[in-house]
Amino acid sequence: MKLNKQLTGLCLCAAMLAGCTSSAAVSATASAEASAGSKKDPDVAAIILFTNDVHGRIINDTDEPSWGYARIAKEKQDLVEAGYDTYLFSAGDDTQGEPIVNQDEGASAIKYMTETGYDLMEAGNHEFDWGSDNLLKIKEDAGFPILAANITRTSDGTLLLDANHIFTTSSGMKIGVFGLDTPTTMTGTNPDHIAGLTFAQGDDLYQCAQDQIDELKNENCDLIICLGHLGVNQSSAPNRSIDVIENTTGIDVFIDGHSHSEVNEMVNDTLLVQTGCYGHNLGKLTVNQDHSVSAELIPAVNQNETVAQDINDYETEIEKELGTTIGTSTVDLDGVKADVRSMETNLGDFVCDAVMYEVQNNTSKHVDAAIMNGGGIRDSISAGDISMLTLKSVFPFGNVIVTVDVTGAELLEALEAATFSTPEVLGAFPQVSGIVYTVDTTVEYAQGEQYPSSTYYKPADPGSRVTITSVGGNDFDLNATYTIASNDFIGAGGDTYYAFKYAYDTAGFNTGIPLEDALSDYLTNGLGGVIDETYAAPQGRITIKQ
Repeated sequence: MKLNKQLTGLCLCAAMLAGCTSSAAVSATASAEASAGSKKDPDVAAIILFTNDVHGRIINDTDEPSWGYARIAKEKQDLVEAGYDTYLFSAGDDTQGEPIVNQDEGASAIKYMTETGYDLMEAGNHEFDWGSDNLLKIKEDAGFPILAANITRTSDGTLLLDANHIFTTSSGMKIGVFGLDTPTTMTGTNPDHIAGLTFAQGDDLYQCAQDQIDELKNENCDLIICLGHLGVNQSSAPNRSIDVIENTTGIDVFIDGHSHSEVNEMVNDTLLVQTGCYGHNLGKLTVNQDHSVSAELIPAVNQNETVAQDINDYETEIEKELGTTIGTSTVDLDGVKADVRSMETNLGDFVCDAVMYEVQNNTSKHVDAAIMNGGGIRDSISAGDISMLTLKSVFPFGNVIVTVDVTGAELLEALEAATFSTPEVLGAFPQVSGIVYTVDTTVEYAQGEQYPSSTYYKPADPGSRVTITSVGGNDFDLNATYTIASNDFIGAGGDTYYAFKYAYDTAGFNTGIPLEDALSDYLTNGLGGVIDETYAAPQGRITIKQ
């Protein structure tokens, strides 16, 4: 296959380091030639539009430019009307994010993706935030297949979802697509939600991919695409899209997701593309009759008014249900992704204090401290009015508060593991209440043994980077037992918190209280309805030595 690139000046190494950036960061050309009424290019066999990591940003947003499903629907409609065989793919993480898709556990996302005209989807890690049974349930209403060739049922080895799908264009070209989901789902998602599933990783992942390539070749596919949700960040190695490409032969195009990167580069003989996140860009592959492929990221154009009205009507319902003001804040609370995953923030302090307050005042439990993983905090709170919609944007996953009794040694292991990449961002990063600790990033992290059926590696030397000064106002003691309030994701061993998993499985306590309800109760009853200057800045619970 011949590969051409219309997007230049974006090197892969930069993309690997980048987070989610706006479409302005990428030089893209408008697709005016494909608009309705334009003459079809006879050399073009098909056009594939693609998105990744939309996370519920399904409405065009002028404050943070986003395509929205209505605009994507219009783009596809224009291409079809111009005579092109046009397909629309998603590389995952569509069913969780904003309240508009969280309220019904992703069902609305699937509904509007179907209405928009999606033809194929790869399951991302966040498709499992509501559990695998829920994914199978909402899949029944999807007007398109959902792929993941590397997810099997542990009991019998059968696939949970479809492995691949083949499209045949009007000119007879066969395009084979297979899907891969990130093995980090095993620890990046509540482990209880993926119980009974096996995610092929490392060499097994590469073999799974090669088997799919060979199968599609045997089906005489002219173009082979991996629709993956693996990402390019080093923290996902050896399970990145780059790793799969380098350990297989025959992938023509890899449409990626997960790392929220903007990528359009050649890796070996494979074209690797990713749009960023949140609908900032729409990806476009032009597949020519000679099997050459070009890729670009395109800016937003017009929208499909039917889809727009449908989504806006539903948004109005959500606003009516959750938009009533329940309190105010006099300060901005920092929930920026890069901040809550690498340092103490005032929002991290607030949410952990809220969890402590809720357990102390609404259960029979006494707790010494609270820990929240920074990756679970998904939005900031601006100064001004606060509604339940605001709080659900901070905690969109439907997690509940749990408590766990751990030894000082287990707590130290958990904090050491959860800060292994600090000062680089990590979803496990511990925001805390009742704990004072220091991370010395000048000391190299020592990785220990890997837990079975997990991507978690135990720290080899807990305490080498992390020093805990106090817990619950008392000097830290390795041999003491501490009751920690957290969320059910951490209690189940999510992210790097396997030290908590075994303690929780033995004697954990599930309060059943949703995190957003704890924020609401603390705001209205604990703080009298006002978040004041007490939370103007982080309170000095965490020190990062560099």
